[in-house]
Amino acid sequence: MAEYTVSERSLLLTLSLLVLFICGCSSQPAPVSTPPKPSVTQPAGTMSEAEIVEIGKRYGPLAEARVRHWQQMIRSPDSPVERDRLKQVNDFFNGARFVDDREVWRQEDYWATPLEFLIMDAGDCEDFSVAKYFTLEKMGVEMGKMRLTYVKALTLNKAHMVLAYYPEPTSVPLLLDNLQPGIQLATDRMDLMPVYSFNGKDLWLAKTRSKQEKVGKADTLKTWQELNRRIESGAPPLVILSP
Repeated sequence: MAEYTVSERSLLLTLSLLVLFICGCSSQPAPVSTPPKPSVTQPAGTMSEAEIVEIGKRYGPLAEARVRHWQQMIRSPDSPVERDRLKQVNDFFNGARFVDDREVWRQEDYWATPLEFLIMDAGDCEDFSVAKYFTLEKMGVEMGKMRLTYVKALTLNKAHMVLAYYPEPTSVPLLLDNLQPGIQLATDRMDLMPVYSFNGKDLWLAKTRSKQEKVGKADTLKTWQELNRRIESGAPPLVILSP
């Protein structure tokens, strides 16, 4: 188990309190109804043709078309240029509906896997950002260049999540945001105030819009670890089809 200094423990406690405030763009997980029994397996990697066809049988032709497009994008990106891949992925996922978890998942907060997000074609800020993160990683973008970043959306006066992309470790990041159609530099998004960020390895606390301080490991974030566990284990997706 990792050992932390007093100052590091204090920072982690502060981050835990921040999570209580902004998790789910609003609040902590609190299921309000019993989820239905899952019915289809979340593949660990790219999906077979049989698995894609099964999505269509269970969730309809539109869900199948979205998943098929997603898999084709992963296997054969439009461009070998990394920045072009960012745009392709950002445009693809930003076509989904931006709605509250209570409407989609009947829970206060639920982090969907990319497959769940595509089947429902709707989700909140975490779902958009998580889907972009894992898809870009499958398309060859290094994990170290990406950070899931919690911000305060000043114009909305609420918490929000975006995906930050760092071309170089000291670069001003580019932000992939479902609230904006285009990808912009963090320094051009004066409506967003960064709070903290993380990827598959590390955790950072924001100092400015473009600078962050590493304060620990991402495995301290319980919701993030649970999401990774579901993806890696091939856990079946939670999909609610009835109103």
